[in-house]
Amino acid sequence: MSYLVLARKYRPQSFETVVGQKHVTRTLQNAIHSNRVAHALLFCGPRGVGKTSVARILAKAMNCISGPTPTPCNQCVSCKEITAGNAVDVFEIDGASNRGINEIRELRENIKYMPARSHFKIYIIDEVHMLTTEAFNALLKTLEEPPAHVLFILATTEPHKVPVTILSRCQRFDFKRIELDDILKQLQHICTETGIEIDEESLWLVAREAAGSMRDALTLLDQIIAYSDGPITESQVLEILGIVDRGLIFDLSTAILRGDIVQALNIADQVYNQGHDLKQLYSSLLEHFRNLLIIKMGAKAHRLVNVPTHELREMEKEVKRHSLETLNQFFYTLFQEEASIRLSSLPKLAFEMLLIKLTQVRPVYSLESLIQKLDQIQKRLIEPKISEEVRADFKVGNASLNSPVNDRADEEEKDAKLDTKSVWDRLLCIFHEKYPSIAPALEKSTLRQLDSNNLEIIVKGNSFYANRLRDKKSMAAIEEVCNQFFKRNMNIHINTREAKTAGKDINEETDKENLLRQHALNHPLVTDVLDIFDGKVVEVKIL
Repeated sequence: MSYLVLARKYRPQSFETVVGQKHVTRTLQNAIHSNRVAHALLFCGPRGVGKTSVARILAKAMNCISGPTPTPCNQCVSCKEITAGNAVDVFEIDGASNRGINEIRELRENIKYMPARSHFKIYIIDEVHMLTTEAFNALLKTLEEPPAHVLFILATTEPHKVPVTILSRCQRFDFKRIELDDILKQLQHICTETGIEIDEESLWLVAREAAGSMRDALTLLDQIIAYSDGPITESQVLEILGIVDRGLIFDLSTAILRGDIVQALNIADQVYNQGHDLKQLYSSLLEHFRNLLIIKMGAKAHRLVNVPTHELREMEKEVKRHSLETLNQFFYTLFQEEASIRLSSLPKLAFEMLLIKLTQVRPVYSLESLIQKLDQIQKRLIEPKISEEVRADFKVGNASLNSPVNDRADEEEKDAKLDTKSVWDRLLCIFHEKYPSIAPALEKSTLRQLDSNNLEIIVKGNSFYANRLRDKKSMAAIEEVCNQFFKRNMNIHINTREAKTAGKDINEETDKENLLRQHALNHPLVTDVLDIFDGKVVEVKIL
């Protein structure tokens, strides 16, 4: 075959051209420059992120004619042979097919001999976790103390399967998944260099489908180029890769959030008729709601959400219409149904049942937002608003409580008789709304004296009610209400008066049910609950 696939044609040939693994390449370059390269290295990471490529570049750096050097020339015989894969002193061993003890014994015999024409003998063992236990044991001593002219480079996608005894003898480098933006830039560079016409949206789809693997991205791009005849369009990419259109994902999520079950089922049926896997549609929908939730949380979406800029803006508009708790409820419901979708023998029916369940989810509000709304309603509907006409009802003599008066008017005001009952009734209404926990005790009280700055409250019955009103918190509440009501600082006095033992009043005070009811209302536990939750007693039942 004369054609060279993109994954091989654009394999990195120097540390500088490796994409997305700066933490590894820089460490290796510094180690070479300072002559501190370890005799055994372990490269770990997902597939297609550059482990074998970096191993070959390191082999060239160590065996270059001007080496060891951080920048191999790629022009000398040694560099060219390593690039072509036929260097006599660089051995690439597949751990899956050479996994037995006999192959390791042969390797141990060969490392005794000096390199044929290079500085070092380099052994690159790929998928090293596939070696048998016996093979690992045979490699232990050699790996720990190899000859000075030997360098081991082990590569694996599953480091947890490598024995600890091997891991402790190697210097470990963890390769990470390549960022979506880095894959996109590399794809754009290759398309520009090869003259391939493809829009950015199509490259985004390829980069997303690669899931952090540069090799997978180049393989997919190769497949798309072979399929297309001329400029590559987004529809062609969707068709060849079998990816669900992102627009349908957005339409489906919008229908779910609006509770439009008919529209949601129509979209699911459309995707099914196009031949797409509904399990893949479910995965895409789950990821989409995960992205919506992260954006709503105010996180750094550009790093945590791998979507194009225009999709990110659409998501930001969508999440403004819904609370964080609502989006979390949708995401949680989707995640809970993962097993039923994945294991179902009837995926279409299972997916439709999930959509019906999602469209029945109702908006969820946080406790803080509910309290805030209730507070706003309370301020609008319950907060006392004393008009000028109301204030006029509380004139002292010929002078208003809010009006300045001269000395003579003050004397008349002190001598005037106030309508204390009307004032007290209005104050009780305010206490019931703002401080319902102390309202029952105040109902057992009367207003005895009212002048310009003094207010005396007489508490009937035993001293329990008076003590309840005299505590620090209750006094502060009473002073706050009275100061706001009279528009000035008032001196509050709480006094007691024992109930009389004759007449109708006595009968009411000593009535058994009334006493039980009052004791229940004034119980410390009840008053504390009313304080904490700003509640109001609706009914007291005598059992």
